[in-house]
This record gives sequence, C-alpha cells and structure tokens, in this order.
Amino acid sequence: MGGVFGRHDSHKRWIYGTKIENKIVEAMQKRETKGCSVKSFNTIILKFPKIDESFRKCKAIFEQFDEDSNGVIDREELKNSFSKLEISITEEDLNDLFEACDVNEHMGMKFSEFIVLLCLVYLLTDDPAALHIKSQIGLPDLEATFETLVDAFVFLDKNKDGYVSKSEMIEAVNESRERSSERIAIKRFEEMDWDKNGMVSFKEFLFAFTRWVGIDDKEDEEA
Repeated sequence: MGGVFGRHDSHKRWIYGTKIENKIVEAMQKRETKGCSVKSFNTIILKFPKIDESFRKCKAIFEQFDEDSNGVIDREELKNSFSKLEISITEEDLNDLFEACDVNEHMGMKFSEFIVLLCLVYLLTDDPAALHIKSQIGLPDLEATFETLVDAFVFLDKNKDGYVSKSEMIEAVNESRERSSERIAIKRFEEMDWDKNGMVSFKEFLFAFTRWVGIDDKEDEEA
C-alpha cells in the first residue's frame, strides 16, 4: 500500500499539501468523477441512524485490534494486527496511517478514530490488489456505509477539488429549501473545519461525522 493518509485539540497536525493529504485528495477527486447518489443534505441526515448502527458493528473489529483491552489502539497493536491479518504495509505507511488517526497524539486511537481509519483505508484502497486488505479487516460488510460517507462528501464538494468550502456547504444545504438553512450550513461547516482555514478535508469531514451520529457521546458514557 502506498503512502497513505487529526481533531479539535490538534489543529497543528492538519497540514495541507502533505503526502497523506495529497493522496486523500487524489483518491477523492478520482471518486468524484463517478458522481454520487446523494441528492440533498437532508438525504444525508436521514441516514444518520443507519450509519450509527453500522458503526456499532465496527466494535468487534476494534476489540480485535485492541490487544490489551484498554479502550485504545496503540501503534504496536495496529502493527501486530496488520501482521496477523497478513496485510502487507511498510513501516512508513503504518506510521502515516496511525498518526493521521491518533488525534490526541501518541495516546492511541479511540473507537471513533478507528472508524475514521477504516473509512480512509476504504477510500485509499480501491484497486483490485487491495481487496485483500478490505476483506481481512472486515470492510466488505461496511462497504455500503463507507460508500455513503464518500458520496456525502462528493455531494458537498461542488467544484470537485477534494475539499469543501463554506460557500459549497451553504449551497448544498440551501438545496433543501428549508428555513434557516444557511445558518445550519454555517454551523455544520464550523463543526467540520477544525483548523479554521476555510476548507474541509475528507478527514475532517469523517471526524465530524462520527460526532454527528453520536459516537463520541456514547464513548464518553461508556468511559
């Protein structure tokens, strides 16, 4: 797997133009040429309960990777799990993948961050040779959910440059023709734009989405 792939407390780590970010943008732009099934922002909202249910099914995979059962996956556990599953990955790629999702910096990935990791793997491994990776970590069962998330981002990214701007978010939400839609759009955008640079990457979108469906809240309750 080639060089692959932050949160609110780690804005400094959302550095655009890096190897990781460039690969995500490239993969998203490639995906955007295929179009999407999402026709409105309301369509995305209506899918929240089903997506949340699907996310819950990732728990078994997370627990399998969390060898010491302490609620987080550290770098060594991720490395060991990939090795056991016979997933070939370089040390550099593994570090890139881990650092992109360990938003608390070296504290390990929590469940919500692990979901983001899985979705990034889904986006970045779309060639036939990578199907082994998807099947080994259980991604086929989650394919529909991850495809919905990719579709949602494609719908929001009106100019297809791999990022979502505030104006694009407003345009997407305004299509719902509801009152106060612009206010809602701005609020949602601010929730996604953690580094406050005016552009939302797919990674930022994913981290925000886990909060929208309540993953972070439920993690706190369990803790």
